[in-house]
Amino acid sequence: MTLILSRRRFATLGATVAIGAALPLRYARAAEFSFKLGTNVPETHPLNVHARKAAAALLEATGGRVELKLFPNNQLGGDADMFSQLRSGALECFTLSGVNVLSTLIPSTAISGVGFAFKDYPTLWKALDGRLGEHLRGQISKAGLVAMEKIWDNGFRQVTTSTKPVVTPDDLKGMKIRVPVSALWTSLFKSLGATPAGINFAEVYSALQTRIVDGQENPPAIISAAKLYEVQKYCSLTNHMWDGWWFLMNRRAWSRLSPELQETFARVVNGAAMAERQEVAQQNENLKADLAAAGMTFNNVEPAPFRETLTKAGFYRDWKEKFGAEAWSILEEATGELS
Repeated sequence: MTLILSRRRFATLGATVAIGAALPLRYARAAEFSFKLGTNVPETHPLNVHARKAAAALLEATGGRVELKLFPNNQLGGDADMFSQLRSGALECFTLSGVNVLSTLIPSTAISGVGFAFKDYPTLWKALDGRLGEHLRGQISKAGLVAMEKIWDNGFRQVTTSTKPVVTPDDLKGMKIRVPVSALWTSLFKSLGATPAGINFAEVYSALQTRIVDGQENPPAIISAAKLYEVQKYCSLTNHMWDGWWFLMNRRAWSRLSPELQETFARVVNGAAMAERQEVAQQNENLKADLAAAGMTFNNVEPAPFRETLTKAGFYRDWKEKFGAEAWSILEEATGELS
């Protein structure tokens, strides 16, 4: 069954998904602890699918004491809005990329998005389930937030274009490409010779359709869900950056739970993250066939020339300085030398 969603459905998946709002009869009383969880992806994305499963499992494991209400697809606002709500306590839980808004408060969290750092998933998870993830959670904790141990997967990002396939760094020279509003993304594509434009995701389809930009970059699941194949011809499997979501909690909300409930909450949510990782990786692979059937042309990319171009441009040197020697050395324990 194809996983390609209609653009109308992608835009209108707005009904609140309140897990626990209608409790089973054995949990007829209101939950002792009721937490809202905001996400920024469509309701059908594996992030939300497994968040719902986590909510049901959490309700069961705590005998109805802890309820998690899911608000997908930016129902509670954009990333910056929800992040502000999380910090104030108006929102108890939020899944947020470390590369984007979170890095405005905690710059080091963007290190997981360094260009062409991770060659594959084993290398990535070795870092984020190991010393690098521990280091980043420590930085998040210093900022007054609680991060669950396992980060959720968004996938490796690919470059799509309407004009020509990207095979070598030279193909990016002068190309107008949409990137998220992020210093790291902008720096990466500038260093590769492109002309990046920071555009909010809600405006990406129209920007591609009207040729404000020639291309964009996202994992296949997002390319499919937003129907970007309608306005993009080529998909180059660059795997140039990985992105994922930290499951964050407001510290005051977390402290309301007893140590026993905290252990249960973390165990359930981390288990859901591991299941979501498997599904996202498989879905992103399977979607290539669906997208090809919809008219996209795929091509493989050799990463070495791109890394060489980034090295010559001073990309790795500059970001090592920004992230600091400690974080960079921990990153290179998994990736090997990057500069």
